[in-house]
Amino acid sequence: MSDSLIIIPTYNEKENIEKIIRKVFSLIQPFHVLIIDDGSPDGTAAIVKLLQPEFEGRLFIEERAGKQGLGTAYIYGFKWALQRSYQYIFEMDADFSHNPDDLARLREACVQGADLAIGSRYVKGVNVVNWPMGRVLMSYFASMYVRFVTGIGIQDATAGFKCYRKIVLETIPLEKIRFVGYAFQIEMKFTAIKFGFNVVEVPIIFTDRTEGTSKMSTRIFREAFLGVIQMKVSSWFRDYRRKSVH
Repeated sequence: MSDSLIIIPTYNEKENIEKIIRKVFSLIQPFHVLIIDDGSPDGTAAIVKLLQPEFEGRLFIEERAGKQGLGTAYIYGFKWALQRSYQYIFEMDADFSHNPDDLARLREACVQGADLAIGSRYVKGVNVVNWPMGRVLMSYFASMYVRFVTGIGIQDATAGFKCYRKIVLETIPLEKIRFVGYAFQIEMKFTAIKFGFNVVEVPIIFTDRTEGTSKMSTRIFREAFLGVIQMKVSSWFRDYRRKSVH
């Protein structure tokens, strides 16, 4: 039994899914993997199911009907993980933009005292490979904007490569997380910090996908831009005292 679960949301990732699963299971640290597939028409889920007998008890899949958003996929996965008492719960993309070799470093950061470890592209300069300069600048300045509005000291506020200790996801009222796109990643970090958790950034090199299609859009960025202001204003009226977890 592993104490660590990696949640990977998928939509049309047939080019990457088998490779990312095999890579994770080749690592020394024993991880479990939960794929949450939102009805991929390209057969992503079928590939995962074919692999399940080979990785019995380690590879799981939950299928949902249609695209319901990144945030709802992760929250579904968080609840699934908490029901099974995993101690370390990860977010990771399927497209190798997040290097599976960095999983152990994120986990170790949490073992050593972090409550939330973030794989950060910007904590040591700008560590992004294969992105056009416009995309790099948009992402970098988005994180600056988030720091300015919210006051949190996270260099890579929009990062989606993370490891949570179980206590964080038990404490955050997941049903009150409102954003489902790009802003979801910001809201989870902001909420963890407001609850007083120790959030650390672990430097990584982010490599843009080489196969499959990016899910990024201007609508997602617009949600994030406006959402950060809404999130900050809403925080003035919320109680962030931790309640005892039984």
